[in-house]
Amino acid sequence: MVDKFLDPLLSRKDTARHLVIPSSTLNRWLGEEAAGSPLVHGVEPEHVGWPSVPFVAVVEAYVLRSLRDLGLSMNKIRDAAAEVRNAFGTEFGLATRKIATDGIDIFLDYAPDDIARVGDRQRPIREVLDGYLHYIEWDADDNFASRLKLRQYPAVVPVVIDPRFGRGSPVVAENNVPVEAIVTMWQAGETIEEVAYEYELDPVQVESICRVWRAA
Repeated sequence: MVDKFLDPLLSRKDTARHLVIPSSTLNRWLGEEAAGSPLVHGVEPEHVGWPSVPFVAVVEAYVLRSLRDLGLSMNKIRDAAAEVRNAFGTEFGLATRKIATDGIDIFLDYAPDDIARVGDRQRPIREVLDGYLHYIEWDADDNFASRLKLRQYPAVVPVVIDPRFGRGSPVVAENNVPVEAIVTMWQAGETIEEVAYEYELDPVQVESICRVWRAA
């Protein structure tokens, strides 16, 4: 069983790619601290370039990316992250279920100089941030994140990072088929229809996956 707090799941490069974050940004977050512990938790890789980002850190990075997308400054994100960790009594506060409830209020307390409304300037920040956090699924046993849906993939084919499947690589939510296996078969010359038949998917789903992968 994978320890989502300690077991290295992805490399820094792959984490940045799957979350659509610049590698330099992720490296900076892994090196910064909030409330006395890393802003994003990493572990020592066995070899250079090997996995060093546990699942909990993938979620932490996703939450930070969501806040940056909304325009919250890094100084305020650091302060808010420290407040979340202190309030929830855990250094992994950015990956707890409470982040989607009580945590939003903490972030909004730090946000007024940066963001008041976004998009069409009609929807409150609370609603938009809640929308980002709905991509996280929670473990009923410990209330920490259990898997993360990747926002770049369309609703027709939900793709997730789940520490239980695919060794951390993105998998199709409905059958846990690794996205890379689908793309590799397509890149080898098989048609969309053939790939769909092989993995018991709809051709529209396979085409959507390949389109997102190609654009990455």
